[in-house]
Amino acid sequence: MSENPENPEATLPGDEAPPEKPRRFRRKRKPKGPLPITTRGLVEELATGDPQEELSFGELLDRFSERGFGLFLLLVMLPTFIPIPVGVGAVSGGLASLIGLQFLARLEHPWMPKWVANYKIHRYRIVGFRDRMGKWLGRIERLTKPRYTGMFTHWAAHAFTGLLLVVLGVLLCLPIPLTNYPFGLILLAFSFALIERDGALMLIAWGFGIAEIIAIAGFGNQLMAWGSQLFK
Repeated sequence: MSENPENPEATLPGDEAPPEKPRRFRRKRKPKGPLPITTRGLVEELATGDPQEELSFGELLDRFSERGFGLFLLLVMLPTFIPIPVGVGAVSGGLASLIGLQFLARLEHPWMPKWVANYKIHRYRIVGFRDRMGKWLGRIERLTKPRYTGMFTHWAAHAFTGLLLVVLGVLLCLPIPLTNYPFGLILLAFSFALIERDGALMLIAWGFGIAEIIAIAGFGNQLMAWGSQLFK
């Protein structure tokens, strides 16, 4: 075939260069933000510093406001597991019920009386709690993760959690022997679920809470009678 004399640079039919393939544009992945603090990480952060330093409840809740209710319940339950002056641990049940009432009222942030907000706890008590529960906190951290978040957003689930906290808190106030640790562990499960945003753990806490309420309803009189004979 002869070349086109009028335009020597023109290409003949069939000699065109293949069209360039369109470039594929990849979506840029958004940089991941900081991971939400876990229960173990929260306790470690609280325990870091001068053991003699005093920390107020109000200050701690302001510092970890995104985990307010879970942290409040965790602080409320500390007296169940650490040695404290006589009489201080007696308010744990009442404050747990107060948190439950706030759940029923659908408050977005925990409210506490001024005397509770101003109450101070030495850091070494948190260190003691960490040392006692550290192994369990590590296991909980490996098993828990944010899931089934409807357990924290649906009004019915929110209200039922509040109702259980009210009842369990009232029962914790009663002078029933050998129940502080069981109630304390169940309420700690509630606090861990709130901090970790783990709906599966919250369901487990519901189950143990209901079972404990049924057990106390069925055997409370026997426990009271046995306790009165034991301490005579």
